[in-house]
Amino acid sequence: MTSTVQEPTVRPLNDTATPKICFFGASNDTGNLGVSALWESVLVGLLERLPGAQVTVFDNSYGVRPATIEINGRQYKYTRIGGRNSKRYHRHDSLTNIRFCCRFGGLGNPGSRAILDADAIVDISGGDSFTDLYGPKRFRAVVLPKQIALEQRRPLIFLPQTYGPFQPGKIRDIARTVLGGAAMAWARDERSFEQMQELLGDQLDAERHRCGVDVAFQLKPRAPKKPLPAELQGWLASSDEVVGFNVSGLVYTAAQNGENPYGFKADYLEVVHRVLEQILAEGKQKLLLVPHVIRPGQLDCQGVVDCDLAACERVASILEPKYPGRVAVLPPQTDAGEIKHVISRLDWFCGTRMHATIAGLSSGVPTATVSYSYKAQGVFESCGQGERVADPRQLDTEATIANVMESWHLRDEAKASLAQHLPAVIETATAQLDAIAHACCGQKD
Repeated sequence: MTSTVQEPTVRPLNDTATPKICFFGASNDTGNLGVSALWESVLVGLLERLPGAQVTVFDNSYGVRPATIEINGRQYKYTRIGGRNSKRYHRHDSLTNIRFCCRFGGLGNPGSRAILDADAIVDISGGDSFTDLYGPKRFRAVVLPKQIALEQRRPLIFLPQTYGPFQPGKIRDIARTVLGGAAMAWARDERSFEQMQELLGDQLDAERHRCGVDVAFQLKPRAPKKPLPAELQGWLASSDEVVGFNVSGLVYTAAQNGENPYGFKADYLEVVHRVLEQILAEGKQKLLLVPHVIRPGQLDCQGVVDCDLAACERVASILEPKYPGRVAVLPPQTDAGEIKHVISRLDWFCGTRMHATIAGLSSGVPTATVSYSYKAQGVFESCGQGERVADPRQLDTEATIANVMESWHLRDEAKASLAQHLPAVIETATAQLDAIAHACCGQKD
């Protein structure tokens, strides 16, 4: 199967503008391909529209490093600078050090200097981390760049993301203040926008606070530089039906250990195993298990909790003896565009990692999700696929399995529905990046 989604041609908004832009909240050095998808979509989207922009990406590494990215055959330069929530306050890459140095003109800190010189600070909070769900330490790391931008009176732009939830208290008050002070803020779906509205209350400004879509809908797929194994190439080139499934290592490992940190009513292990057993038993479909989070330096993922590869391999080891030659694990991919290329060639896809499912949705592939966050519901609804979300916090094991199997059986209808809804989603994604690029130049869209 080949994606038939047509993306609009993006033309530069301004060939001569040279805005200085600092980009926080996503990088391609985390091993989480969803975060990498956000990083690439934003960086490419801005440089396509503003080819003269001087972009500085704050990442999880150290020091100042020149970098390039290829877009449509052209090389673009940008800069990478470390910016971490580190307790090593003496280091220039500590956000606390950056904040302090900003207050005194930079003090030789390159990250501080980039912020002070910036025409705009754009921040995506990892897509879903502007919340107190992950604890105060994570929130501090997410909110510090935004506070620094506002303290230095730099225009702060919240890129399309999820907002909240927040419990009443100090963290919620900080979030409201920072969001209220932004020059522009985008929610990535209607449900996220409702959360933004609830958080801001009377501070909501329709000119600045807007509803859009996830930026990864514009991520461009590309064939893997390292060829896939011959067996998988044969699968994808044949007329046989190939289904894909992403198993979250984080959720699977917790379930294996008898833990239930997410308050599931359903048994995640049983859902994964029984759904795939039923699909494989129905016909001659091939099953490709797709890891979407692989931690750097841990390509075997053994003993690494938040890594999908070991979980996918465990599932494959259970199914392969029963269905020889029909089950495979996608070798570790470290490039979001390349893994999207693979997903785009599947006939049906189901995942727990949200950006794995966005790769499917945005390619027109009938897609379902076993998801435990409202963020997935809003994204799927934006594509007319809200009924394809199975939430194991709300549904028991049997109901979760039934929901996913219904998505499988109705995959032809889902493909037709996506074909109807996607053009409007892609158009919105294009328009919102146009508006963001204008705002980075101090202009109104």
